[in-house]
Amino acid sequence: MHNDIRNNWTLSEIEAIYNTPLLDLIFKAASIHRKYNTTAEVQVCTLLSIKTGGCTEDCAYCPQAARYNTGVDVHALMQKDEVLAYAKKAKDAGSTRFCMGAAWREVRDNRDFDRVLEMVKGVNEMGMEVCCTLGMLTEEQAKKLADAGLYAYNHNLDTSEEHYHDIITTRTYQDRLNTLEHVRKAGVTVCCGGIIGLGETQEDRIKMLHTLATMPQHPESVPINALVPIAGTPLANNKKVDVWDMVRMIATARIIMPATMVRLSAGRTSMSVAEQALCFLAGANSIFAGDKLLTTPNPSFEEDNAMFDLLGLVPRESFKEEKQKLSEMVQATV
Repeated sequence: MHNDIRNNWTLSEIEAIYNTPLLDLIFKAASIHRKYNTTAEVQVCTLLSIKTGGCTEDCAYCPQAARYNTGVDVHALMQKDEVLAYAKKAKDAGSTRFCMGAAWREVRDNRDFDRVLEMVKGVNEMGMEVCCTLGMLTEEQAKKLADAGLYAYNHNLDTSEEHYHDIITTRTYQDRLNTLEHVRKAGVTVCCGGIIGLGETQEDRIKMLHTLATMPQHPESVPINALVPIAGTPLANNKKVDVWDMVRMIATARIIMPATMVRLSAGRTSMSVAEQALCFLAGANSIFAGDKLLTTPNPSFEEDNAMFDLLGLVPRESFKEEKQKLSEMVQATV
């Protein structure tokens, strides 16, 4: 693999990349994408809400916060058998990563967490990369998840540190960074990105990318979400994100984090196949599949399969990095 991945980007360097004329930016990002990745491969991930609603946090974009009246029904933690049946359906439809989300502020050491650990074991045994997003984690909890077979942990920064307090007041930016550190220490891969359309400035977007690209190790996966405004939340009246802003974010992320999976996440339902194709050209190589992302709509498996056929895309296999490293070690000893 190429060894020119940098973790010392300056804000002004990232700003210059972000503000490159759009077609030049897409070309540059596409060139780097070809150098580091197999461009026809897209990681297909499925996200399931295993515990929905009733969250004590005040994230301004989230319909699962108990304090907002958004029509989201509160559901207790799902049964393991239900979750594994959903994972099998996702695998049969082409997903190679299965992510389980629970509307918790933080993980508590209780029976529910024990049940999640059992779910992680079950999905791992199916040969899928298993991911969780459960809120804040201690070092010990991260280790328990790792021991159960967790492959990735999602914990988004959402926005820049400066804009963060306008979106969430129930936990700090540092809390988020601490959880990511605990995940890293446990040897679990990191999935961390953000949302655009939260009323942030262009500078906020650049600062968030800077935080991600200057971590000691880049996140293995960076989701770029477009806000889906939900009635009843404080951001219900925010206007729809322009597709060119998504393309610009994806291209910049690809240039500064060349080997990372850049995930085209929430907001795909309002994008045409042509607009999504531009995102793939600009370096996106991961999507969420299935008709729902936690509680927001998402294109169906059938729609995505048709798009993959049209664009010549194929799902990336599970544990590809590990398999590559293993074959390189074997070749080195021959």
